[in-house]
Amino acid sequence: MSQKDRLPNGGRINRALPLTFTFNGRQYQSYQGDTLASALLANGLHFVARSWKYHRPRGIVTAGVEEPNAVVQLETGAYTVPNARATEVELYQGLVANSVNAKPSIEKDRMAVNQKIARFIPAGFYYKTFMWPRKFCAEI
Repeated sequence: MSQKDRLPNGGRINRALPLTFTFNGRQYQSYQGDTLASALLANGLHFVARSWKYHRPRGIVTAGVEEPNAVVQLETGAYTVPNARATEVELYQGLVANSVNAKPSIEKDRMAVNQKIARFIPAGFYYKTFMWPRKFCAEI
């Protein structure tokens, strides 16, 4: 197995048990004990999702439950799991995962044109903190 971004030894994976999984329709290999995020990084995939508003590219930035960007959809059909964090998903044989917020594919997303005009669109209401940008606030 050739994984250019994986350390040759160490870690908490079992290199004696290789696994195969599918991400965005392509098949990859990894090892038992990997998370989906670590397997994607080991296989050289850094671009895993798009933002929901401007469809900007998103990659893996943390290794735990606080991961804000690597959100994926697991499996297909009636058993799909939407908005799973790739850092929390332990790999198993035959796992199927797909990027979110990208149609028809993550590389050729139709709404990605938004990122070309995003720098001209000012920040709006910050819904997570309930704060407006400073220029819209009355001076005290």
